[in-house]
Amino acid sequence: MQLLRTAAGRIAPATLALGLAGCLSGCDWVVMKPHGDIAAQQSQLIVTSTLLMLLIIVPVIALTLVFAWRYRQSNAAATYTPDWDHSTRLELVIWGAPLLIIIALGTITWISTHKLDPYRPLDRIDAARPVPAEVKPLEVQVVALDWKWLFVYPEQGIATVNELAAPVDRPIQFRITSSSVMNAFYVPALAGMVYAMPGMETQLHAVINKAGQYEGISANYSGAGFSNMRFGFLGLSDADFAKWVDGNRVSGRTLDRAGYLALEQPSEREPVRRYASVEPGLYGTILNRCVDANKMCLHQMMAIDAAGGAGKAGVAGLTRQPWRNEAGAVAERTVVAALCTPANPGGAPTAQLGVTAQP
Repeated sequence: MQLLRTAAGRIAPATLALGLAGCLSGCDWVVMKPHGDIAAQQSQLIVTSTLLMLLIIVPVIALTLVFAWRYRQSNAAATYTPDWDHSTRLELVIWGAPLLIIIALGTITWISTHKLDPYRPLDRIDAARPVPAEVKPLEVQVVALDWKWLFVYPEQGIATVNELAAPVDRPIQFRITSSSVMNAFYVPALAGMVYAMPGMETQLHAVINKAGQYEGISANYSGAGFSNMRFGFLGLSDADFAKWVDGNRVSGRTLDRAGYLALEQPSEREPVRRYASVEPGLYGTILNRCVDANKMCLHQMMAIDAAGGAGKAGVAGLTRQPWRNEAGAVAERTVVAALCTPANPGGAPTAQLGVTAQP
């Protein structure tokens, strides 16, 4: 569409402003105007760092234009000194100013890296309010699936898919992992993104300061359904959060191991699911990649490895078994004979569990 022009042929200022506003209408400013204290501190860090860098960038750009104009070939009034090569004052400005900016940025980075460490428990609700000593953080266990999000509330005993909620002004402790591939948990209004990795746990401490409905996304490409891997985040009052918890319990469904194994199968655009109860210890088996009770948990493998593979801590679960090697000769090998899992706390032999030793 052709822009409206004045009689002089110039673009009208109002028309130009309208065009620029249209270009920016699709921008979401939640990153710079969030409603969580951690995200607010991070946005302020972006502003501060940008302004410090502009102290160098703007003068450099301006002086580049000034020098190009002043010392152009047609300007006979400009001083012509082809043999000039040094100025102490100019060197001090050229090197001193950037050095001071780097020192300032380095100091801010060092302080904010520790202050905004996602593993660091919160010490304040916002700039004016510290965290009361009697307030206990809300724990939420987060699992990135293909391609959906699972949220487990161990204190409330419930779980949800693609919907997260938390009370306003109450610290939240997220424990984050993934079922298969690396992902990233990100609620722009709440805090910065934190990676979710299979077999590993990351953490995030945050707080939401304003009631409302916000969007959470996956911020790390994880396959075909990545674009639709989104969830709703609800900032609720204490009373509304209690109602939300009760509403999840109405579903009557239980998330157990079998239900999780079906849930983790790849799917896209999953609707919100609610679970009234969760099998105890489910998140631990997800983290240790042994939801299937026939698999040994990672922490058990690591314990055996730490004991040398057959030390005192691991020998009770091992046995010797004959097998035929590549040459056809019969030999013996050490295999796992017992699994100490939540489904088998006594460490019964694998034969009783229907487990077949693999070569």
